[in-house]
Amino acid sequence: MIVDCQSHVFPPAYAELLTRNTGALRATGDGDRYLVDCGGIQQFALDLAPYQPEAKLSAMDAAGVDASVLSVNIPGPEWLDDDLAVVGARLCNDTLAEVCTRYPGRFAGLASLPLNDVAAARVELQRAIGRLGLAGVFFPSHIAGQPVDAPQLETFYADVEALGVPLVLHPTVAPWQSAIREHSMIPMIGFMVDTSIAMLRLILGGVLERHPRLQIVHPHAGGVLPYLMGRVIEQTEVKRRGREHITRSPAEYYRQVYLDLVSPSTLAMRYAYDFAGPERLLFGSDHPWVGVDVMLELVRALDISEEDRAKILGLNSVSLFRIR
Repeated sequence: MIVDCQSHVFPPAYAELLTRNTGALRATGDGDRYLVDCGGIQQFALDLAPYQPEAKLSAMDAAGVDASVLSVNIPGPEWLDDDLAVVGARLCNDTLAEVCTRYPGRFAGLASLPLNDVAAARVELQRAIGRLGLAGVFFPSHIAGQPVDAPQLETFYADVEALGVPLVLHPTVAPWQSAIREHSMIPMIGFMVDTSIAMLRLILGGVLERHPRLQIVHPHAGGVLPYLMGRVIEQTEVKRRGREHITRSPAEYYRQVYLDLVSPSTLAMRYAYDFAGPERLLFGSDHPWVGVDVMLELVRALDISEEDRAKILGLNSVSLFRIR
């Protein structure tokens, strides 16, 4: 079985809701095309057609992918005005639940949450997982300018841990990225750095220390963090820096984290394989941003055993997201 663990949709009603926002995020457009401005830092054109479930199924069938884990792409509800954030999250989650029901066995969904309001996010988390049956949480690398180890998120992490569903990190536009807005460097490298900072904060901030059963997926082959882990360990274990909230080496916490292989490079995938091992790797495409067939060919080109490839291509995701 082949499972794509990172695949995105974008509900038309949610796109329309973005145009009503009055805060840092602004959107214009209608129908199938929108222009989204994230705080004046990054703009991107949003074409809804490739995000539709039918287009996704067509790409999956052409590539031989059995199921996909769906999430609504950025910007998430945490970007929205207070009176729109909960509405937006519920709209996203209702849409995903409906798509999963309409195409049984083909999709699982990740909950979008109004994380700018932790109390409201906790309520919507219970509804999305308990009532709608979604399989995990779509978790931005920055939350309305706040870091992921902010104290107010502690009760949210406890809820996610108790529910036993994975927290799937995903890049978003962060305030510091204004320094690299030229030359399209934000999607090139800014996103990868921001998820790596977020993951390191979850470790050094003690979130995984306090919530050892929390399951986390770090996307894009771990961003830059696996490549820099040796330096992190040298700083914490030799120089004894940054250890105020942890009792073990950062590498030990990171061993419980899954990496998806959304990095269009067999070399990067091989490094992730050597770093994390086959039990902690998940196939993903980032469709429609990247072709499903492109990413699948790269995984198939890896010089690994067929047993390990089967784990990466689907078995690990089936277990983590409880895909039937």
